[in-house]
Formats: sequence, C-alpha cells, structure tokens
Amino acid sequence: MSTSSQRAIVLFAHGSRDPLWHRPIQAVADAIALRAPATPVACAYLELSAPDLHTACEGLIRQGISALTIVPMFLGVGKHAREDLPALMAQMRQNWPTVDFQLQTAVGENPRLIELLADIAMA
Repeated sequence: MSTSSQRAIVLFAHGSRDPLWHRPIQAVADAIALRAPATPVACAYLELSAPDLHTACEGLIRQGISALTIVPMFLGVGKHAREDLPALMAQMRQNWPTVDFQLQTAVGENPRLIELLADIAMA
C-alpha cells in the first residue's frame, strides 16, 4: 500500500511540562505501532508540549499521508474537546482541503474504555 493511500493516526492530548506525563500517550502510540506497523502514528499536544496538532499533522502530510484520524485522548469532554479542538480542526481543513480528516470522539466517551476503567477499578 502506498503512503498516500494510508490513514495515519494522531493521538491528541492536553500536554504537560512534566516529561513523565507523556509516557501513557506514547505507550498507546507504541502499541498501535506494534499492532499495525504499516500505520503511521504520531502524538500531538494542545499546550505545554511539542509537537502541537498542526505540526504533527503537517509532518505526516509531508510524508504523503492524505487521510488522518485524530483521536482526542481526553477522559472528560471539557472546553478543550468542545471548543479548542473543533477550531483547530477547522483551521487544518482550511489549510489542507485535500486531506481527509476524521475526528473521533474523546476516548472518555467510548463505552469500551468506560467498561475497561470499571474493570480496573474493581480488580
């Protein structure tokens, strides 16, 4: 499969100055890379960390990727997920009108994650 026909995944999280905070997000990216080695995956952050969403997407687009799935790695759906992320998505769609951007719901709204967290809490 050529790079341009592949869909890349961008894990989008809040960000932190603390380098240890990034480990779980990177661990998810590493797990994706192990499960689907041909699927490009990148981490991006809203603030306090690099790269930001625009930079991460731009890097993938420069590699020839024309389809991106953005996965908001937020447990709660606050202002960042409701307001900031849609504004960022609108700007990227304007910047790259030929790129197919898909935005998933925040992971905290996924029933599978909710059940998994309940299992962990009850273990």
